[in-house]
Amino acid sequence: MKKHIPNALTLANLLAGCVAVVCLLYQHYAAAVLLLLAGGVADFADGFVARMLKVQSAIGRELDSLADMVSFGLAPGVILYMMLQNGGEGEATELYLPGLPAFLLTGASALRLAKFNIDSRQTDQFLGLPTPAATMLVVGLLLWYQQDVWGCRVWLSQPVSLYGLVAVLSYLLLSELPMFSFKFKKGGWQGNEIRIIFAVVALVSLLLAGVLALAPLIFGYILLNVIRYFLKFNA
Repeated sequence: MKKHIPNALTLANLLAGCVAVVCLLYQHYAAAVLLLLAGGVADFADGFVARMLKVQSAIGRELDSLADMVSFGLAPGVILYMMLQNGGEGEATELYLPGLPAFLLTGASALRLAKFNIDSRQTDQFLGLPTPAATMLVVGLLLWYQQDVWGCRVWLSQPVSLYGLVAVLSYLLLSELPMFSFKFKKGGWQGNEIRIIFAVVALVSLLLAGVLALAPLIFGYILLNVIRYFLKFNA
């Protein structure tokens, strides 16, 4: 029975992603955000539980990518499509052609997941932005748009801003930029400093600002890894 527990969590991620996409199409954005957050928790938990129970398997790895393709590939594409279509406030009664470039992010996510499955270098770090992080950034920006945080609705309503976001995220997904993961190879502070510090900052931020902290946290995660890369490159 133990070997089925991680797969059950992976399928929970997949189910959450499927229902989230349906919620997005009917403009139930709050429910979609909660479902994608739940999918993200399940995605982290399946790998953690598999390692803890020592039941990692090839089928679990493939299933994880298939589930991620829905929750962290299709769903962010749908969010950006809806935002391009009149900020997600217009009723989706017909195909909105200017919104279709949003799914370039979905294609980049698919390629990212395929590369990850055959790349043996990404055991304790990522090369390129992980798909869950890209999705959480898109989700965070949707929340900022909905609540017009700091007047951001003006620039998030501009197609050029959203097309630029698609381009930048797609590039980061497929890049070779080293990014730290939250896989703790061993306990203790040494070797886990950046993971622990970022996790504490993230927890405090989420407690203080709730889900509105998602976008700044992912921006911070990207910026921190860019700085680490250039410091190491120029050392």
